[in-house]
Amino acid sequence: MRYLMKEKWLALGNDFQILDEHGNQQYFVDGRAFSIGQKLSFRDNHGAELLFIRQRLLSWGPTFEILRGDQTLAVVKKKLFTLLRARFFVDVPGPDDLEAQGDFLNHEYTFSMHGKTVATVTKQWISWTDTYGIDIAPGEDDILILACAVVIDLVLHEPKNH
Repeated sequence: MRYLMKEKWLALGNDFQILDEHGNQQYFVDGRAFSIGQKLSFRDNHGAELLFIRQRLLSWGPTFEILRGDQTLAVVKKKLFTLLRARFFVDVPGPDDLEAQGDFLNHEYTFSMHGKTVATVTKQWISWTDTYGIDIAPGEDDILILACAVVIDLVLHEPKNH
């Protein structure tokens, strides 16, 4: 499935719209403007919370938890010591961890699982706000991958907060 993730231009927190390939809004991410650490609510088109994203404050390097209800769905962590390229690990309970790697300076990267690409993210350069095209392979957890792309955008664009 192809999505377009757009950061909202005039928003108090880190807010995003997520549109499908036909331009219809499927999800939105509501960032809390006045909180200690980053906190975001990933919601469906009707406003129901699907995931909650929160920054771990006492961790070695940028780390975020993605929660579904009271259960941790994944932990996204930026690998600190890499040469020339950033890497992110998505620790999912069980054997299906994800890794995001690529050219983060140009905002083009892939998510892979067991060495197989499951999603690609590409930044659109001609837009008022950060806008990304995200292609997700069939059968993957679209919402989890989209939430991870939001986290990566937060980490790469706001290093002063981490």
